[in-house]
Amino acid sequence: MNAHSRKPTNLSLDSALLAEAKSLKVNLSRAAEEGVRAAVAAAKAEQWKAENASALKSSNSYVEKNGLPLDNFRQF
Repeated sequence: MNAHSRKPTNLSLDSALLAEAKSLKVNLSRAAEEGVRAAVAAAKAEQWKAENASALKSSNSYVEKNGLPLDNFRQF
C-alpha cells in the first residue's frame, strides 16, 4: 500500500500491550494493519462458507452416496 491510500484512525488498545509494543519498537500502524487484514480475510472466509453451505452440503452428500467422480481413474 502506498501512503496515499492510508487513513489516520483512532484505536483503543490494552495499555500494557501498548507499552510492551512500544518498548519492543513495534510499528503499531503496521501491526494493526496486519491484524485487521488477517481479521478481514478470516471474516471473508467465514462469509463464503456461510453463503456456500448448501452447495458444500450437496456436494459432500453426492460424494458420500456415489464416491468421487472419476475415482476409477485415480492412480494413487
